[in-house]
Amino acid sequence: MVRHDRNLIICYSRNGENYVCDKVRSIVMGNTAIGAQIIQRTTWAETFEIKTVVDYPEDYNECIKVAKKEAEEGARPELKEYIEDLSNYDRIFICGPNWWGTLPCAVFSQLERLDWTGKKVMLFMTHEGSGLGHAEEDIKKVCRGAEFGGSLAVQGSVVASEQYKISAWAEKAIDDGQ
Repeated sequence: MVRHDRNLIICYSRNGENYVCDKVRSIVMGNTAIGAQIIQRTTWAETFEIKTVVDYPEDYNECIKVAKKEAEEGARPELKEYIEDLSNYDRIFICGPNWWGTLPCAVFSQLERLDWTGKKVMLFMTHEGSGLGHAEEDIKKVCRGAEFGGSLAVQGSVVASEQYKISAWAEKAIDDGQ
């Protein structure tokens, strides 16, 4: 386990109805949140959970309609709380599910507010077959001034069983930054 007090996880995850193994199922904890917990246990990072003022619909099909519309419009949903300053952190893990080929628009609501100069950024995404999509390119546009470490995409339905893979990736991301 690697300890470094200047690590941060910025995470958006959704529980409730999700697409898992070719079916819509209700899950108690979002897949991305499970991955973020593994990263947190490995790196001892602080975690900031992104929460929207207006919740996404509980129904999976309605949620993806809203997410698609947001992506097409470049929407930036209002968040309940924002991080205003990254000066206490050196390394930031951005964690989210793949929605329409990139991170949810709510993640960009947070990322666009910050000064990324001199920070190291790592992307972790969950998906059910679409990998990272174009999220790496998208965060590079938003997180100007940052250095980018490796990214990791894990199928959401098996994220808990990928603990070793996620932990090894997070540890390497921290070690590479020292």
